[in-house]
Amino acid sequence: MQIWVGLGNPGTRYAMHRHNVGFMAIDAIAATHDFEPPKKAFQGWAQQGRIGAHRILLLKPNTFMNDSGRAVRAAMDFFKKDVGDVTIFHDELDLAPFKVKVKVGGGTAGHNGLRSTEAHVGNAFRRVRIGIGHPGHKDRVTGYVLGNYAKAETEALADMLGAVAAEAKWLADGDDPRFMSEVARRLQDD
Repeated sequence: MQIWVGLGNPGTRYAMHRHNVGFMAIDAIAATHDFEPPKKAFQGWAQQGRIGAHRILLLKPNTFMNDSGRAVRAAMDFFKKDVGDVTIFHDELDLAPFKVKVKVGGGTAGHNGLRSTEAHVGNAFRRVRIGIGHPGHKDRVTGYVLGNYAKAETEALADMLGAVAAEAKWLADGDDPRFMSEVARRLQDD
């Protein structure tokens, strides 16, 4: 069982925030790969399914961003998994909008969801970093991150989420470079 966690804030008022793109990625993967309906579990919403030969738990913590790590820890403890079995999907200010990069470990760059996860499970988890771009000045970061995607961005957002979901088999296989190159190729073709 792999544990794939999307970071975001629960509730409809946050649904289209840039900070919720991790939730959006989990939803796209669940829909594309026909996961079971979400159930309340692990202090969040969990869905089980398969991608190829791999069993995957998709999890959207219901704890709000600043306490996401509790939900991750609960799922890890239940399935007796270690931090290497966890993948976190999250927004990344330091990447251009709709760029997708994967890495294992690293800092939190001020991201409260990553900070909470690191506090509860360590930092050697895999991160799928989804670019949202930077508003230009640090004083504008909070409003930007907690702001909705613009109407003009919705098509690019849908294309990126579709590419992430379509190429998720490479993540499940542990082939992060192939996942990144296939997502990038799909986005160039659009």
